[in-house]
Amino acid sequence: MAFARPAHSFRQRAAGSFLRSHRSAPRRTNRECRCPSAEASIECEEASDCNVQRQRICKPVIACTKRSTDMVDFGKWPLFALLSSQDLSCIRQACVFGCSANEAIYTTQNNEVFVFGMNISSCLGTGDNQSTIMPRRLDVLCGKKIVDLSYGSGPHILLCNEDGEVYSWGHNGYSQLGNGNTIQGTTPVQVCMELLSKKVIQVACGSHHSMALTSDGEVFSWGYNNCGQVGSGTTANQSVPRKVASSLQSKVVVSISAGQTSSMALTDNGHVYGWGYNGTGQLGLGNTGNQLMPCRLVFAQPICIIQVVLGYAHTLALSDQGVLYAWGANSHGQLGIGNKSNQTVPVKVGTNERMVEVTACHSTNISAAKSQSGQVYMWGLCRGQCLLSPHLTHFTCTDDVFACFSNPPVMWRFLSVEHDDFLTVAESLKKEFDSKETSDLKFRVDGKDIHVHKAVLKIRCEHFRTMFQSHWNENSKDVIGIDQFSYPVYRAFLEYLYTDNVDLAPEDAIGLLDLATSYCEDRLKKLCQDIIKRGITVDNAFLLLSAAVRYEAEDLEEFCFRFCVNHLTDVTQTDAFWQMDGMLLKDFIVKAGRSGGFKN
Repeated sequence: MAFARPAHSFRQRAAGSFLRSHRSAPRRTNRECRCPSAEASIECEEASDCNVQRQRICKPVIACTKRSTDMVDFGKWPLFALLSSQDLSCIRQACVFGCSANEAIYTTQNNEVFVFGMNISSCLGTGDNQSTIMPRRLDVLCGKKIVDLSYGSGPHILLCNEDGEVYSWGHNGYSQLGNGNTIQGTTPVQVCMELLSKKVIQVACGSHHSMALTSDGEVFSWGYNNCGQVGSGTTANQSVPRKVASSLQSKVVVSISAGQTSSMALTDNGHVYGWGYNGTGQLGLGNTGNQLMPCRLVFAQPICIIQVVLGYAHTLALSDQGVLYAWGANSHGQLGIGNKSNQTVPVKVGTNERMVEVTACHSTNISAAKSQSGQVYMWGLCRGQCLLSPHLTHFTCTDDVFACFSNPPVMWRFLSVEHDDFLTVAESLKKEFDSKETSDLKFRVDGKDIHVHKAVLKIRCEHFRTMFQSHWNENSKDVIGIDQFSYPVYRAFLEYLYTDNVDLAPEDAIGLLDLATSYCEDRLKKLCQDIIKRGITVDNAFLLLSAAVRYEAEDLEEFCFRFCVNHLTDVTQTDAFWQMDGMLLKDFIVKAGRSGGFKN
C-alpha cells in the first residue's frame, strides 16, 4: 500500500501526546484568544481481549429514564383521560403500568407523587387495595426526587431517588420487593440489606424479579428465579438483594434491562451479558438453554453496543454506529427482520437511517426506534396487527408508539417531560432569541441578519463583554458584520448563548468547534465534541479526526482515532482517508500500527 508523502518533516513528540505533530491554527481576530481545552469525559478507550486483536471500548447510553424534549401528549394514554387539563399540565414524570395499563403514577413540578387506577395487588401503594379514579398522594415519596421507576407483572413497583435509595411495593409472592418475605407491600418501603450502603441509579423489573444498578457499576437482583433470572447460579428464589457476580465480577455495568424472566446487563466496554430464561433465544447465545449466571453475548463481528432493551421474549440492541440488532421470539414480527422466525443469535434489522434510540417493554410484543433525523419507526404486534419490518410513523417520540399501538398501552420507561404552560427565565430567553421586536443589535452573516440583545451576550460570553466596551467600535454599532464563520455556525453559537443547547449536523459542528476554540467557550467545545461523536460514521471519521487535531480537542481526537482503528478496513477505502493531510496520515498510520490496527 502506498501512502502520500508528508508535506514536511515529522517531529518527535513527548510520551502521551497524540497526533500533535501538525495542527493549523483556527481563525482568530486580534480580539480573540486561545484557551486550553477543558477536560471532557473519555468515551472510548483501549482494551485487550483474548479472542480479538482489537476491542471497542464505549460508554453506552443509559436509556431507562430520559427527559423528553419532544412534545408529549399524555392524553394519548387512555388512563390519563381521567385527569383534568390542569392536572395534566402539572405532570413532570409519569408511568402507566399494569396488566391492562390500568394504573399510573406521576410526579409534579413540586416533587409531589400521585397515583390512581385499579390498584391490583396494592400496586398504587396507598395502604389499601381500593381502586381510585381520583389521584391520591403518596406522602412517603413526596420530595424524594425520583430518577427511575420500573414495574413487574404482578404488578410490583420499584423506584430509586436522587439519593440512590430504592423503594418497593405491590405484589410480593416471589419476594420481588426485596424485603425478605412474601407479604404484599401496600405502601412504599425502602429496600435495605446490601443496598443500604449503595447509591442506586437505575432499576429494572421483570415479571416477578427485580434488579438494581449502583453508581459504581454493580448489579443486584432478587425475587423469582425459576429460570435463573436472578443470576445466582441456582433456581431458588432470592428474598433480598444480592450482588450478581460470576462473569460480571470486576466489570463496570452501565445499564440493565429485564424481560419477563430474563435479565441483561450492558458494560462500559459495549459488551452485553444475559441470564435467565432462553426458551426463544432471547439471550442471543445461539441456543435455547436457560442460563443461571451471566453469559457474554458474542456477535459475529466485534460490535460496540450502546443500548439494549428487552421485550416480552425478545431483545433489541443499538450499536455505536446506529445499527439495530434483534434476537429472540419473533411470532409477531417483533424482531423487525421481515419474517416470524425466532432468532437465537443477533440479526441486523434493516433500516435506511442511523438509529439513536431503540425501545421495548417486557409486557408487550411491540418494538420501536428513533432515527438521527427524528423519524420514529415501529414493528411487531401493533394493535393486533403484525408488522414484520420497521414501519415509519408520524410520531415524534417512541413513547407515542406505546401509547397508541401497544397492547396494553403501558409506558416503556419512566417518562420525564418539559412544560410549555409557563415560561421560566431560561425559556423566556430562548423565546426572545432572534426577535426583531426586542433586540438592540444585529449580526449580519452571509447577508442574513440575526437579532440579539447586547445585555444577554455580555452576561453569557467573555468575548462579547470585551467587545462591548466603550472604546471598541462595535459598541456603538447597530449592525456587526461577521465574515470568519458561516451563517449556520454563527447562528448556532448565538442561539447556544440563549438556550445552552446546540442543534447542528456533525459536519457543521466542526465549524462551531472552531468558533468555540477561538472564543474560549469550553462548554460549547464539549457540546460540539459530543455532537461529532454521536454522528461519526465510516465516511466522515477521518474528516472529524482531522478537525479534532486542528482544534486541539484531545478527547474527541482519541474517540475518532479509536473509531477509525475499529473500522480500519472500511475507513481506509473512503475519499477522506486519502485526502487527509500527509503528516496527519503518516502519524495516524504509525499510531494505528502501534495499537495493533493492522494485525489480522
